[in-house]
Amino acid sequence: ACTVPECNSPPVKTEEQIAAEQAWYGSEKVWLVHKDGFSLATVVKTEAGSLPEGKVKIKLEHDGTILDVDEDDIEKANPPSYDRSEDLASLLYLNESSVMHCLRQRYGGNLIHTYAGPNMVVINPLCTPSMYSEKVMHMFKGCRREDSAPHIYSVAQSAYRNLLTTRQDQSIVLLGKSGSGKTTNCQHLLQYLVSIAGSTGKIFSAEKWQAVYTILEAFGNSSTTMNTNASHFSHVVSLDFDQAGQVASASIQTMLLEKVRVSRRPEGESTFNIFYYILAGADSSLRTELHFNHLAENSAFGIIPHSKPEDKQRAAQQFTKLQAGMKVLGISGEEQKGLWLILGAIYHLGAAGATKAGRRQFARHEWAQKAAYLLGCTLEELSSSIFKHQAKGLQHSTSFRGAQDEAGQGDSSKVTALECLEAMASGLYSELFTLVISLINRALKSSQHSLCSLLIVDTPGFQNPRLAQQQRGATFEELCHNYTQERLQTLFHERTFVRELERYKEENIELALDDIECSTSRSVAAIDQASTQVRTLARTDEARGLLWLMEEEAVQPGGSEETMLERLFSYYGSAQGENKGVSLLLRGERPHLFLLGHSHGTNWVEYDVQGWLSHAKHNLAAQNAATLLQDSQKKNISGLFMGRASGATVLSGSIAGLEGSSQLALRRATSMRKTFTTGVAAVKKKSLCIQVKLQVDALIDMVRRSRVHFVHCLLPKAEAVGGGGEPRVTHGESPDSGLMTLDVGLLRAQLRGSKLLDALRIYRQGYPDHMVFSEFRRRFDVLAPHLTKRHSRHYIVTDEKRAVEELLESLELEKSSYHMGLSRVFFRAGILSKLEEQRDVKTRRNISLFQAACRGYLARQAFKKRKIQDLAIRCIQKNIKKNRGVKDWPWWKLFTTVKPLIEVQLTEEQIRGKDEEIQQLKQKLEKVEKERNELRLNSDRLESRITELSSELADERNTGESASQLLETETSERLRLERDMKDLQAKFDSMKKQMESMEMEVMEARLIRASELNGEMDGDDTGGEWRLKYERAIREIEFTKKRLQQEFDDKLEVEQQNKRQLERRISDLQADNEESQRNIQQLKKKTQRLTAELQDTKLHLEGQQSRNHDLEKKQRKFDSELSAVQEEVQREKSLREKLAREKDMLTGEAFSLRQQLEDKDLEMCAVNLKLDQLEAELQDLNSQESKDEASLAKVKKQLRDMEAKVKDQEEELDEQAGTIQMLEQAKLRLEMEMERLRQTHSKEIESKDDEVEEIRQSCSKKLKQMEVQLEEEYDEKQKVLKEKRELESKLLSVRSGDIEAEKRLRKDLKRTKALLADAQIMLDHIKNNAPSKREIAQLKNQLEESEFTCAAAVKARKSMEVEIEDLHVQMEDISKTKQTLEEQLSRLQREKNDLQSRMEEDQEDLNELMKKHKAAVAQSAQNLAQISDLQAQLEEALKEKQEVQEKMQAIQSQLEFQEQSMVEKSLVSRQEAKIRELETKLEFEKTQVKRLESLVARLKENVEKLMEERDQYSSSENREKEQNKRLQRQIRDIKEEMCELAKKEAEASRKKHELEMDIESLEAGNQSLQADLKLAFKRIGDLQAAIEDEMESDDNEDLINSQGDSDTDSDVEDRVDGVKSWLSKSKGSAKNLSDDGSLKSSSFSYPRFVSLPEDLTSLSQLNHFQLLEFVNVFKHHVPIGIN
Repeated sequence: ACTVPECNSPPVKTEEQIAAEQAWYGSEKVWLVHKDGFSLATVVKTEAGSLPEGKVKIKLEHDGTILDVDEDDIEKANPPSYDRSEDLASLLYLNESSVMHCLRQRYGGNLIHTYAGPNMVVINPLCTPSMYSEKVMHMFKGCRREDSAPHIYSVAQSAYRNLLTTRQDQSIVLLGKSGSGKTTNCQHLLQYLVSIAGSTGKIFSAEKWQAVYTILEAFGNSSTTMNTNASHFSHVVSLDFDQAGQVASASIQTMLLEKVRVSRRPEGESTFNIFYYILAGADSSLRTELHFNHLAENSAFGIIPHSKPEDKQRAAQQFTKLQAGMKVLGISGEEQKGLWLILGAIYHLGAAGATKAGRRQFARHEWAQKAAYLLGCTLEELSSSIFKHQAKGLQHSTSFRGAQDEAGQGDSSKVTALECLEAMASGLYSELFTLVISLINRALKSSQHSLCSLLIVDTPGFQNPRLAQQQRGATFEELCHNYTQERLQTLFHERTFVRELERYKEENIELALDDIECSTSRSVAAIDQASTQVRTLARTDEARGLLWLMEEEAVQPGGSEETMLERLFSYYGSAQGENKGVSLLLRGERPHLFLLGHSHGTNWVEYDVQGWLSHAKHNLAAQNAATLLQDSQKKNISGLFMGRASGATVLSGSIAGLEGSSQLALRRATSMRKTFTTGVAAVKKKSLCIQVKLQVDALIDMVRRSRVHFVHCLLPKAEAVGGGGEPRVTHGESPDSGLMTLDVGLLRAQLRGSKLLDALRIYRQGYPDHMVFSEFRRRFDVLAPHLTKRHSRHYIVTDEKRAVEELLESLELEKSSYHMGLSRVFFRAGILSKLEEQRDVKTRRNISLFQAACRGYLARQAFKKRKIQDLAIRCIQKNIKKNRGVKDWPWWKLFTTVKPLIEVQLTEEQIRGKDEEIQQLKQKLEKVEKERNELRLNSDRLESRITELSSELADERNTGESASQLLETETSERLRLERDMKDLQAKFDSMKKQMESMEMEVMEARLIRASELNGEMDGDDTGGEWRLKYERAIREIEFTKKRLQQEFDDKLEVEQQNKRQLERRISDLQADNEESQRNIQQLKKKTQRLTAELQDTKLHLEGQQSRNHDLEKKQRKFDSELSAVQEEVQREKSLREKLAREKDMLTGEAFSLRQQLEDKDLEMCAVNLKLDQLEAELQDLNSQESKDEASLAKVKKQLRDMEAKVKDQEEELDEQAGTIQMLEQAKLRLEMEMERLRQTHSKEIESKDDEVEEIRQSCSKKLKQMEVQLEEEYDEKQKVLKEKRELESKLLSVRSGDIEAEKRLRKDLKRTKALLADAQIMLDHIKNNAPSKREIAQLKNQLEESEFTCAAAVKARKSMEVEIEDLHVQMEDISKTKQTLEEQLSRLQREKNDLQSRMEEDQEDLNELMKKHKAAVAQSAQNLAQISDLQAQLEEALKEKQEVQEKMQAIQSQLEFQEQSMVEKSLVSRQEAKIRELETKLEFEKTQVKRLESLVARLKENVEKLMEERDQYSSSENREKEQNKRLQRQIRDIKEEMCELAKKEAEASRKKHELEMDIESLEAGNQSLQADLKLAFKRIGDLQAAIEDEMESDDNEDLINSQGDSDTDSDVEDRVDGVKSWLSKSKGSAKNLSDDGSLKSSSFSYPRFVSLPEDLTSLSQLNHFQLLEFVNVFKHHVPIGIN
């Protein structure tokens, strides 16, 4: 199940945890950083001034040692609750030591996965943990990333969830060193995705992917000193998903295979695993077929089987597993046999060997014969393919420049036989590996439609032999793998830093971030920086990378690794050569070694370049390997490779696995082909070195098109990769045997190299989550239903930004948690996940309501259906009853017998007709199915053809573009070379002339010398004179030599002194510079540390503010609920009072009815008494015998009257009894209603009491939480006081109500007593007066009424006393509650004071930080002031320099004058000493001036860079806006054109007619214009003749009147010159007149001329528009009107 991490929903802390945290905050805990790691310490508070500035006194936790350390050596520590935080971004203090401590604690607890913001960090556990089971997979299924614990499955689930929600391609890139577990994590990712996503028909099972990786590890992995199972190739696994989110197809693309490992590898390492598997695991029949019964003792390739029995057993088991995996992937036995034959041939080629000298051939032909047999060719064909291919192959090799072919031919003789043999083995294995990838892709491909892809990129990690304590240099293959990792690190830097900052800038979001360091572009440029001159292989001064230098040196005559290294250092080496911080390229201890700093200079790898140029040279033996396999006589080999020869499964011999017929596979293949056919790649794609760069470019381009998820795999310790020794233990901390240990130094280097801390910092400080306004509104408007109702069902709102602002305001988010950009809204980390959670809750509630409505509707429909069924059943029952009634009727029997016989004939005919129709429909269906299949096949064939043609068209277009670019560069290069040749030719001519003149002078000198010698021989007189001259000349020469030697010695001594002074000064300046650099670095480090701590404090403060905001929100909600409950209580009280009043009224009515009933009873009693009396009288009368009949009649009459009266009274009694019964029923009904109301009221009161109790309990819990978390308790105090006042008011109201009730009861009691006294008085009076029975009965009734009233009053009094007691109890409870609230108030006041004191301390710390910041600002201001002072000094130094130069010039002039006047030598030397002194001063001033100038220039450059960056950003923004506008205009124009096309098509016929009419009118106009043109030419000729005559005759007049008539003359001359030049131009001239030799006027410009014939006879060739333009020109320029 998904588990919510601690960072998102922190649990309520206990008092012990709070006390522990307060104790932690009270003692300032820090980490002491040292060379062995970091140690926990406590800062000891000291008095101000007791320690030097920048020093801190700390006490180590493990031994109590007190140390004085620098402030830069300590980092703040987090509380213990953060020791195993699941996300490094949630740490309170984000620094290097805290991150490493968290990782180490988690690693010790076997928690190897940790979130690092959006990325994942995985530390290789060096064992197989039990956290990758199927049960764990289902725990992560369907979970969001925020709800799941850190795990590699969480990365896969997050990528899969994004793929389903956004329908955008995803990719997962694994980064890290070799041996850090990248391939293992890649397998776990694939296993999770295939298991969770599933596939149609389960064609992609975990077993199949296990088989794939078994094959890849066998053919592509081997054991090295750094990793026992290291990958030697890069691969990309592509999973294509369909619309339902299932895996539709898959493929694997491989690149950068280290194929040289087959024949040559570093010492102590093995070849690919497959050779050891097949040598140990092949059965007897396979051994016999591969000739493995007798193995060679030695091999040129070093392929020797394992010697240890356990290694052999393990290899045999792996071979069995490999065969089972091939069977799972559908690789048949014959195909496997072909693979084994090629592997056996490679082994036998290594056993055959090659000669070291003489003719190139095999050293042992019997083994070569076995290899030829296994490959299916003869020994001669194999030998010629390996050794005798060079001259023939190079003649046919196509090259884009002749120099390379010549160089290759010249180099062919230098290739040794062993190199040819190694090239053949490498080529064979490369073809074999490509074939294996094709077979794997054949098993993985599918024809199902796919929607989007998920890519998993796995490359070999950083290789560094020094990490495994090896003393060798790294190879070229290891450089290629490190280069791939550097490019992926650059992609991580671009996605994490560059793109985020660009997005913030585009959206006008200002974010105060530290200076983000540059990416690894410097080390990458040292490897792959390209040259602008693509086709030139000459050595130029333009900087280029190592790969390009290797290609150039390989084809240059005399090229070597030493010259390549010298050129590389001249481009990228540092000036000093010693400082690693200046350059990432350093010289090694030996000439052929160099150091390259990978991962921002944290991973220095020493490379050995011996033999690297062989990687850049083409060896056709490798190219002949494919031909040899295709032409094999063995069908199982040739069949495998002939099928591949037609399809482009390999891209330029580099990238394998480009098969696939799905749309996404074709798109990936097209993307990679475009990388190899665009620009420089089209020319360089056959270069072996440049192929490395192109393969990595294709990989990066494919990944860049998707959303990337990065997984950083870290190596726990160097011993994990083969190093020896004991693991390092952090200083001061004892190693815990229960924890897995970490190498802290190695972990620190990996963290610094990956820039994880910078990524975490920008993730915490920035807004990593963002959404477009419309998308955010549509997704989250369910959280604000009132806004949804306002916008109704509109999919697009006019002002999306305003709608989003209203939505955010309704959600009551804190202002600092989001930021509104120009087109999207940005959120802090974690905010969007909370909104998603709220949305899920709301959506679940809405869906539940919708389901309830649907179920209700379905239930009603089912009920209706049941009613209909009931009706139908009744109808059937009725029919059955009728049928039973008529079934024995003879006529019915006859009818049922005859009717089927009548319908038989009709049914048979209908059946025959239906059968015919069915046959016809079947035929039609078969025909339609056949046509449909044909059409489907045709459409598939056409679609494949279209895709092929489109890819070919794209390739051709790219090739054409590259050819045009190359043509342009070739043309520019040719022009440059022509200019250089002309310059050299001119220099050559001048040098030739100079040499001729010098030869003439030499000839003349020889002739003079010969004549002098002849003269000496002729006579002795002249010879003596010449001898004296000769001797004098010799003496002068010797004297001059001595003088010059003396001067040279003096100057040399002075120069040496100056040199020593300058060296001392330079050394002093260098020391000062280094000291200042160190100070600057220290200050920069301190600034970064303080900035990081300030940012952490700001983030902590924002977190506290957001927590306060949430608590205030909860408090407002609680207040609203409390007020609602209070209103409900008031309403219940009012209802209770109303019911009490109604009860009293009903009680009075019942009492009055009861009184009436008693009165009626009394009346009945009186009537009964009368009746008894009458009956007695009747008896008395009957007994009297003596009465007469008159008296009897009278008595009878009286009797009848009495009977009538009795009947009347009985009727009245019956009526009264009915009335009494009705009243009793009404009374009973009222009592029942009162009881029901009382019960419901009591239930409601109890429920409300329960709710109030629950609310009170929740309030108490919330109050406890508020006591823990709130810092600002003033509002709480106010609320408590408010509640206190409300309770007091309630208490007063309750007391007043009790007093009123007591008064009312007392009044009733007094009234009852008064009634009793009156009744007693009346009784006494009745007794005294001897009343009758009726009055006594009335008195008794009154007495009973008074007793009843008294009992009711007593009962009411008792009930009121009970209520009074309850009120007293409530008053006591209220007083107790008041006391507890007062205690809570006092406690909260104390906590408030504590919080205020802590806030004051924090404020003091903040003030100290602000003071430091102000000091830094003041220091910067002081530095600016110093810069201004230095500028002033610079100006003064310049002035002094000018003065010294003037003095120097004066002294030099004096010196020259003294030398001319032959002054004494001592004076000259003195002056020279002065000059030297001044020169030294001048040099010193020059150095100062240069230093100051460099400082000023550097500052100016910084300012200019900032201005340029600002201008660039503004210009880029303007360009983007213009581009958007332009695109919108283009779209609008295209739409208008589409609309106009229909109109144009409708108007075509009408325009045709109009055009015919226009043509006729234009022909008529053309004829008239031709006539006008002839007249114009005639007038022009006359005008020209007149102008020439006038110019000849009036030259003087023009000179005299030039001032007066300059304007008119210039106008006329301009017009005349325009006409002349136009007439003198040939066809198509449309330029200005200033190019001719005529008059040039700056104010005259000519319009575009039409193309005219040279004579007037061909004027009919002109069309109407040309003639019209011609006439307009002459109307404007010729002063003669043309009609």
